[in-house]
Amino acid sequence: MKLSAQEEYGLRCLLYMARHGETKSHSIPEISRAEGLSVPNVAKLMRILRLGGLVASVRGQAGGYTLSKPADQVNVSEVLSLLGGSFFNSHFCDRHSGLERTCAHSTDCSVRLLWGAVQKSLDAILARTTLKDLLRDEDDMRSFIKETVAMGSMDSAPVCRVNGH
Repeated sequence: MKLSAQEEYGLRCLLYMARHGETKSHSIPEISRAEGLSVPNVAKLMRILRLGGLVASVRGQAGGYTLSKPADQVNVSEVLSLLGGSFFNSHFCDRHSGLERTCAHSTDCSVRLLWGAVQKSLDAILARTTLKDLLRDEDDMRSFIKETVAMGSMDSAPVCRVNGH
């Protein structure tokens, strides 16, 4: 499991905007300098975020980008889906079938169940976490994560173990 650079950097750009004025217009060079990212990379990320509806562009002398909605209404799941997609989805097995057309374990696969459960847990935590939540300092965030993970474990049904691969 890896977060892509695009997911990490896009999230950082949004957090910069939330931290330094949700309604203020932020320029690409400003975000680039603050986050230590190249101007072309920030421009690419802002385009993706704009097309996905998370930021709006403002033209003119004071132009740049603003968040399209308040930071407490943008969940991390939405951001990561836009920037990179999910860890595991229904097409995963099709892409990992080895030399065969279909996976040798397509009818009885404990690994598929594991990846599905991991994705469900990730989705639950990321859907409960907003940009505003991520503006906390590390100590506050540690407490928030503990609460959020605990809430997720109370929501999920027991996972059934399947023998196999």
